[in-house]
Amino acid sequence: MLIVGVSLAVLGFGIASVKAPSAAASGTEYYVSANGSDSNAGTSSAPWKTLQHAADTAGPGSTVYVRGGVYNEKLKITKSGSADQGPITFTSYDSEQAVIDGTGLTVSGTEGIIDITDANYVAIRGFEVRNYTTTKSNVMPVGIYVHGSGSYISLSNNKIHDIKNTSTPTGTDLLGRDAHGIAVYGTKAPESIHDVTIDGNELYNLVLGSSESLVLNGNVDTFSVTNNKIHDNDNIGIDIIGYEGKSPNAAYDQARNGFVSGNQVYNITSNNNPSYGKKLPNNSNAADGIYVDGGKDSIIERNYSYNNDIGVEIASEHAGKSTSNITIRSNMIYNNRLTGIAMGGYDTKRGSTVGCLIVNNTLYKNDTLGDGSGQLYVQYDTQNNVIKNNIFVASSSNVLIYNEYTKNSGNVVDYNLYFAPGGSSNATWTWKNKEYTGFSAYQKGTSNDAHSLFADPLFLNAASNDFHLKPASPAMDSGLTDTSIIGSLDIDGQARVKGAGVNMGAYE
Repeated sequence: MLIVGVSLAVLGFGIASVKAPSAAASGTEYYVSANGSDSNAGTSSAPWKTLQHAADTAGPGSTVYVRGGVYNEKLKITKSGSADQGPITFTSYDSEQAVIDGTGLTVSGTEGIIDITDANYVAIRGFEVRNYTTTKSNVMPVGIYVHGSGSYISLSNNKIHDIKNTSTPTGTDLLGRDAHGIAVYGTKAPESIHDVTIDGNELYNLVLGSSESLVLNGNVDTFSVTNNKIHDNDNIGIDIIGYEGKSPNAAYDQARNGFVSGNQVYNITSNNNPSYGKKLPNNSNAADGIYVDGGKDSIIERNYSYNNDIGVEIASEHAGKSTSNITIRSNMIYNNRLTGIAMGGYDTKRGSTVGCLIVNNTLYKNDTLGDGSGQLYVQYDTQNNVIKNNIFVASSSNVLIYNEYTKNSGNVVDYNLYFAPGGSSNATWTWKNKEYTGFSAYQKGTSNDAHSLFADPLFLNAASNDFHLKPASPAMDSGLTDTSIIGSLDIDGQARVKGAGVNMGAYE
């Protein structure tokens, strides 16, 4: 798989930083400066003034260098690069910071301040994108918006903040109060948006309503979301979505074949988001760090998700529809309020989670609310999922797994390590709506975890969030060695299979 602007060692196993597309070096170079003029030649000594003039002029293989300064304008990109000549690249020049500022600009429909429509081979690199806001309902400001169909789009090393919808619609649910930091909507079929790279960006201070910080939705096929920092937003961090009708053909309406790795997602909460309840804080605790809602065939590995409402969730909000074939692997998930990992529909009117893998993750003292959702929250209609090689350490609630629904079939739970501050005799598991107190009672009553352990994992320094294992840890070399599911690398990028065996948890 070719992804413009990023070097992948092997998809899923090791990611290098985004580099400038090599083809662009031999193409035409253009320059934009806040002090330029669009009647100039667009050279370094006679730069243009506006980004839009550059977008209307640049062709395949071109690089548009934007000098430091503030550009109070929208950038609409509809032209494409090409496979043989290279992408059209827009980038901040050298070490200078180009800022695209939306202060005072109106929002029409769903609109990006950087808006890429039906384009191929486009790279956006190194911008600060900010202050694109609205107080109107039923319009949606987006920092960078990719939509229609297209391919080989690279969004790298951008800083996106203060994208906000602060409207106050009438009614109780505040529908129409939405915004995104980065959004990729595949809105055509069968033509998809494919081969998308979103790497090294920072997204923060976003007011999102019922929408997401970074989202891939609809007919989006083959993408990587890597090495991004997403924090301090009032709804979901990263979301892979299906079944929302973004594609005109339902057969193509699932984001798929994605790779989500190396991201840090933290301080994501809906508790001060009036879309979840006007009385603030509303204590909804509904925002995921990383969420798959109806997506399929994707890998979520080697991420850090902490201090969010929910660490990672794989679910389907649509009745009769499933999230399927998702791998959650070698992630560090800790100190999230409601739970560490959630799966299945959140009530009986939702869809299912089918054929997913949850392997080699470390979940530490999630359920900080203490309301009993535990480290793993198994919800409605879960089928044929595998949960192995994980470390689960309970919060003060002493709840490790909570599964209140009986519609649960074919799930395999084994080769895990459990620990709780109250010890084995006070730890609880709920499975198919039956609660078990004590590890042996849980094993006997459910037939789960026949090869699992209850023991202190002996982290190096959990108080300082260092969850590497001490040499004497019982998790050392105690995991199931199954290279078909565990992957090649741990969260540090070290070889997963070493010596005598495989560790449980995120760290080898």
